[in-house]
Amino acid sequence: MDRRDFLKAAAITGAAITLKMKGGMDIMAQTVTNSQSGSKVDLVAVMGGEPAAMFQRAISEMGGMGKFVKKGQKVVVKPNIGWDKAPAMAGNTNPLLVAEIVRQCIAAGAKEVTVFDHTCDEWVKCYKNSGIETAAKGAGAKVVPADQESYYRTISLPNGKRLKNAKVHQAILDSDVWINVPVLKHHGGANLSISMKNFMGIVWDRRIFHSSDLQQCIADICTMQKKPVLNVVDAYRVMKTNGPQGKSEADVVNSKALFMSQDIVAVDTAAAKFFGQIRNMPLENVKHLANGQSLNLGTMNIDKLNVKRIKM
Repeated sequence: MDRRDFLKAAAITGAAITLKMKGGMDIMAQTVTNSQSGSKVDLVAVMGGEPAAMFQRAISEMGGMGKFVKKGQKVVVKPNIGWDKAPAMAGNTNPLLVAEIVRQCIAAGAKEVTVFDHTCDEWVKCYKNSGIETAAKGAGAKVVPADQESYYRTISLPNGKRLKNAKVHQAILDSDVWINVPVLKHHGGANLSISMKNFMGIVWDRRIFHSSDLQQCIADICTMQKKPVLNVVDAYRVMKTNGPQGKSEADVVNSKALFMSQDIVAVDTAAAKFFGQIRNMPLENVKHLANGQSLNLGTMNIDKLNVKRIKM
């Protein structure tokens, strides 16, 4: 993709992108144009569509939902519902995306689909005002709380460097498969909140993350045995500053993008590079990416993957 074509794509998506050719612009072009025809797709990047439509295109390129969800399985769809914010603020995952994922899980034969998050604000308000509870239930999911310690069970993390155990929500532990659906946004502590950071919403006591080494603990929790079968990064609206809550809609860019991969490090790397074109954010500042790669959770070398780019 040359500079002119990328600018055209950016205009279509409505993204307010700063031109800094020495970094993000060339990187994003590389990220989304190296698809190898006929071979397994490792990562899909979609731009310019609505949330449900972008997911439909992406999951089709990945082989269809039936590749990840089998008939009779118990499925968890784990969005970010951490904040008492309306969808326009982009503090939470887009409810239209959550609803479409739930629908496709059910269409693939899921026995049940559960949606939850361990919220930061009061959970009833977060579930309601994010629009996710209504959207998920309307699509056929069961929405459960995560505000009591009794909902969690302790697991060991033998490969973690700082975090050696954690209490994880029973919905994840009792599921057959789970799908990780974060929103891409700025985060004051971790610098970016994407798929790896979204694991903090399945854990009961997150104080140790912040009191220890946040970037390492984010990578450590991702070493848990039951990993998501799919990571779907919502970048339809991106909170570019004042994350993770945001102060006003001025913090938000309507970027209309979506990233999907089974490789959690790769999908977060692609999303982080995309974010770097909205606001300067060097990858080295998002240290949990490199920490995850060192723990063999995935690769940051996305130029070596088969990446499918779709402009809607």
